[in-house]
Amino acid sequence: MNAPTLHTERLTLRPHVMADFEPLCALLESERSRFMGGPFSRREAWTMFAADVGSWALQGCGGWGVETKDGTLVGQIAATKPAHFPEFEIGWMFLPEAEGKGYAFESARAALHWVRHDLRPPSLVSYIHIDNARSIALARRLGAEQDPNAPMADGDTVDDTVIYRHALDTDGSPEAYA
Repeated sequence: MNAPTLHTERLTLRPHVMADFEPLCALLESERSRFMGGPFSRREAWTMFAADVGSWALQGCGGWGVETKDGTLVGQIAATKPAHFPEFEIGWMFLPEAEGKGYAFESARAALHWVRHDLRPPSLVSYIHIDNARSIALARRLGAEQDPNAPMADGDTVDDTVIYRHALDTDGSPEAYA
């Protein structure tokens, strides 16, 4: 399966293209990636990028390149469940020049809609570094609530990670999928 293309008022979430790698690699190699376990080497950045692209074929979910209507890449939204995650996760990373414009919220809402209506996972969380105030604020703005009882991803601890749980449907219960 290829990533579906999603549209919002100002953005397009689309399958990654090779040209996305360099700007995302620069982000992952920088200090800005510290909340994701970085900075990462170019090799590690490639592995992460390739995993988000390849997950679509393997699991029917993965990363989208997020671009403005004029075709400018601004970041990535991903819905994934790698082997070391106990639950499906929605995560995001945006280029520095894209911050403060509402792109993360707008694209995450579109991705959440797709996840809820097309992917339909049994559960959905965001694993967030405990010091990443901007990502915590975004998760809350999206309606997620902190779940201190959620299982951690391999390698994460309560000292470094908080988990925000996203409702699976509009009333917050998974029964709509039954």
